[in-house]
Amino acid sequence: MADQIEYVLVCAPTKAGQHFIKILKFRGIQVAGLTNNQEEKTRLEELGVENTVLVDTRHQKTWFRPSFPVGKVYLFESSFTLCCRYIQMCRAWTTQPIFVITSSLNPRLVYKRLGASYVIYSHSGDAVFLADKSSRDQG
Repeated sequence: MADQIEYVLVCAPTKAGQHFIKILKFRGIQVAGLTNNQEEKTRLEELGVENTVLVDTRHQKTWFRPSFPVGKVYLFESSFTLCCRYIQMCRAWTTQPIFVITSSLNPRLVYKRLGASYVIYSHSGDAVFLADKSSRDQG
């Protein structure tokens, strides 16, 4: 697996997250999706995401490593509890940074304790500047 290109894993339940995926795909970055429901998986497929990890976030024993190498992780927060579970799950899958994009100031320390490398506050949820960093790192 060392020769394989790592996928950027994105949980995009928000419009900002979906826009972020479009930018990554436009820049030729290998993107995989992360979700816990079929509706969002369909939305990710409509965005052109070919690999999606569909997980049951209620049962930790079902959190298996994806069949592809995971690099950086971007989690666009829509639910505090769900984001916490995604961080725990993804930390076991990668040594690369995990970014949480949130519009709430409260959970910053909790997310960091669970394994998030960066917690980015954005009132609008916009994180396009992070796509620039991913482009440089993969190119």
